[in-house]
Amino acid sequence: MKVLLLKDAKDDACGQDPYVRELGLYGLEATLIPVLAFEFLSLPSFSEKLCRPEDYGGLIFTSPRAVEAAQLCLEKSGKAEVWERSLRAKWNVKSVYVVGGATASLVSKIGLCADGEHSGNAEKLAEHICSKESSPLPLLFPCGTLKREVLPTVLKEQGVPMESITVYETVPHPGIRGNLDSYYSKQGVPDSVAFFSPSGVKYSLKHIEELSGDSVGQIKFAAIGPTTARALAAQGLRVSCTAESPTPQALAAGIRKALPLPGGC
Repeated sequence: MKVLLLKDAKDDACGQDPYVRELGLYGLEATLIPVLAFEFLSLPSFSEKLCRPEDYGGLIFTSPRAVEAAQLCLEKSGKAEVWERSLRAKWNVKSVYVVGGATASLVSKIGLCADGEHSGNAEKLAEHICSKESSPLPLLFPCGTLKREVLPTVLKEQGVPMESITVYETVPHPGIRGNLDSYYSKQGVPDSVAFFSPSGVKYSLKHIEELSGDSVGQIKFAAIGPTTARALAAQGLRVSCTAESPTPQALAAGIRKALPLPGGC
């Protein structure tokens, strides 16, 4: 059976996207189609803040894109050497909070120690942060234009200071329709479609519905987490699978159970 993953490829050390590999272990043929693109914003200002760790109680990264923005700051500003020599160590004596394994992996690549990787979503990360002893200094939160207000709201209610800076904008991938047209012409209607963000739902669902036609009701729609599942439900769709955690293993297990395979649950 065929599964359409609406995300860009992120090859691991084995040279394969972990979601494709994990679904393959269940005998499912997965295809990746990127539906989002990102434009980085306010990098000079973000770079200045990264150079002042003494002004902050720590960092919050809730997406890989925010970490990529930090990497770009270091590369474009010529501060990579200063980062290696002193700034990294100064940030590492503070808390660096993250959501999800992909974000944690990128954080480790710039030499920081991630905390909260297994929290799974912004709500649970906020609970994790609030369970720690807070600093009087604000946590620096680089985020996107589509950030949800759950984490800032909870931290404010609990008296945890935080400073946000918008460092990227989410836009539709320019090749969405063309790539989907090509997929449907060769593969037909997929058995399952997995969405990885509310913005992915916003930018690609209408194309999926148009191309699937009357067969759209046969598709098992999957979501990487509860926020994405709510975005699908808001469009009147039945969500057959919501991953228990934002990992390849959890999503693959959920899709496997949702599809009518021999011996399935």
